[in-house]
Amino acid sequence: MSATIRASNDPLIHQWMPFTANRQFLEQPRIIARAEGVYYYNTRGEKLLDGSSGLYCIPLGHGRRDIREAVTKQMEELDYAPPFQFGVPPAFRLATEIAQITPPGLNRILFSGSGSEAVESALKVAIQYHRVRGEGARQRFVGRERGYHGVNFGGWSVGGMVNNRKAFGLGLPGVVHMRHTKIPENQFEMGEGTHGANLADDLQRFVDLYGADTIAACIVEPIAGSTGILVPPKGYLQRLRDICTRHGILLIFDEVITGFGRTGSAFAAETFGVTPDIMTMAKAISNGSIPMAAIAVREDIQQTILDAAPPSTVEFFHGYTYSAHPVACAAALATLKIYREENTFGRVRQLSPAFLEQIGALREIPFVTDTRGHGLLGAVDLEPQGAPGQRGFKVLCKAFEAGLVLRNAGDTIVLAPPFAATPDEISQMVSIMKETIIAN
Repeated sequence: MSATIRASNDPLIHQWMPFTANRQFLEQPRIIARAEGVYYYNTRGEKLLDGSSGLYCIPLGHGRRDIREAVTKQMEELDYAPPFQFGVPPAFRLATEIAQITPPGLNRILFSGSGSEAVESALKVAIQYHRVRGEGARQRFVGRERGYHGVNFGGWSVGGMVNNRKAFGLGLPGVVHMRHTKIPENQFEMGEGTHGANLADDLQRFVDLYGADTIAACIVEPIAGSTGILVPPKGYLQRLRDICTRHGILLIFDEVITGFGRTGSAFAAETFGVTPDIMTMAKAISNGSIPMAAIAVREDIQQTILDAAPPSTVEFFHGYTYSAHPVACAAALATLKIYREENTFGRVRQLSPAFLEQIGALREIPFVTDTRGHGLLGAVDLEPQGAPGQRGFKVLCKAFEAGLVLRNAGDTIVLAPPFAATPDEISQMVSIMKETIIAN
C-alpha cells in the first residue's frame, strides 16, 4: 500500500509529523520508545546513543530524577495559574536565577513556551522600545542567510533557511538579510575561523542603504545551529555589536541552541565576549522535560517600556497562556540547580577538545568537504550524492539502524552529544557516525 493511501486503522496515519518526510517515515518508521541517561531505546528494546541531545535540549541526559521529583512536587502544589495579572512563586525564583547567569545588564526575564515564541517576544520588545522612545520608524529587522529563528511568522521572516521561507509567502515586510559566515577560507577550521569578520559590514551597508533610523534590531545566532553549525569568524560578533551600538540598533542573540552550556559557558555571549541587548533561550533551560523558553532583556529597555505607559495599565500587550507555567518553572529550577552543583558547563570545556579533534579527523574521508565545530557542537559536510540532501538523510536513517540518533541539515551531519556523556560514549558516537558516512 502506498504511503499516500493507507488503511484508516493504521496506528501511524493520523499524526502529521513536524519537519519530517512523512511519506518516507510511514514506509520506514524510526520510533523511539523510551530513554535513560544518554541512550534511547527503540520499540524492539535496542539501545541507541543520543547524539543530538534530544533536539539540543537534553544535555543532562534523560530521566533525571531531580527534575522528575521537582515536577511532581509542583504538580501537587500548583498545576497552573493564569500568567496575566497573576504570578506564581517558581517564576520569580527562576527569573532571579537566570538573571544571575546572563550577561551583565540583561536581568529582566520574560517567559514563553518555545524558542519560536521567544523570538517573537524579542522582536516585539524591539519594536515597542523604539516606538515609545519616539522612534517608531524603526520597524526593519536585519537577519542573516542560513539563520534559523523558529517557525512563527516573525521568526521565519528574519531567518534565512530557504525552505522555511519559500513555503509560506512573503513574511514580514522590511526584513533584509546579511550574508552567512560559512566561507571557503575557513574550510576545515575548528572553532572560530580566521577570515570573514568583515561580513558583519553587511549591517553597515543596510544602514547606509535604508537609514539607521528605520532599523529596529539585528538578530543572529552566535553559532547558527539548524543549518549546520556555522561558527562565527574571530571578531565578527564584536563588529556587529559595534555597528549596532553606533547606530542605536538593538542586537538580539538567539541562544536557543547555544544557551546553558553548549559552548562551555552559560551563554555563547560569554564565550565570545559580546553582550547583546536581548537574548533568547529555550531547549536546555529545562533539560527538555517541559516546554519552556525565555528572553533576557536589558534593564533599561524594560524600564523605558514600563515608564511609557499610564499607571495601572498593561505596558506590553504580549504573552502566552503558558508563559511562566509553574510546572515548567519547577523543571527549569531543578535543571539550573544541577548545572551549578555538577559544574556542567565546566564539563563541556573538558570534553570539547577531544570531541572537536575527532570531528576534525573526519576530513580524511574522501567525500567529506568540510568539518567544523565549537564546544559540543560538531558538523561534517558531505559531497552531495543525487538530489541535495539525499546523502545526508540516508546517513541519518542508517545511523539510526546502527544505534545512533543524530541530525542532518541537508548534506551536513551534525553531532551534539549530551554533556552527561562520557569520553568513551562520545568516541562511540563519532565512530558510528564515521562508519555510517563511509558506508553511504
